[in-house]
Amino acid sequence: MRAAGAARQAIEVWALLGGLVLAALVLVNVWTVLGGLLGLPFAGDVELTEMGVAVAAFMFLPYCQVSRQNVTADIFTARLGDSGRRALDGIASFVALSFAALLLWRMFLGFLDQRAYGYSSTILQIPVWWAYVPILVSLGLLVLAALLTLSEDLAGDA
Repeated sequence: MRAAGAARQAIEVWALLGGLVLAALVLVNVWTVLGGLLGLPFAGDVELTEMGVAVAAFMFLPYCQVSRQNVTADIFTARLGDSGRRALDGIASFVALSFAALLLWRMFLGFLDQRAYGYSSTILQIPVWWAYVPILVSLGLLVLAALLTLSEDLAGDA
């Protein structure tokens, strides 16, 4: 179980880094507003915000999965017994694992395309594929998180 603990810790650190990405974006937007008032504009703020928010959103997904904080419809399962809820949790973990693996595969192919075509942002000329790297790491961690929750569901530890 040491590996599971290390994986959980890595997922938590990754989510905290996602929070830092969002904090940096807040500072960029504050600079944009204040800089606009002072005549010191921040060129490319929209590009950074678009890429950064996408990256941060993906960075939070593994933590949501491993901490079982995804949106659920408890109103439908409130009357189920423990075994019924565990069964539904197992199905949900399997669906999450399948979806995460599919996203990882397709996003990796998109990453290869973006690198091959050399697309970059308009103002700052940031290669678009750079944003794919942390997103791919996030999806890899999401696969790992879904494996952890599925193994817990199968073992009855949830």
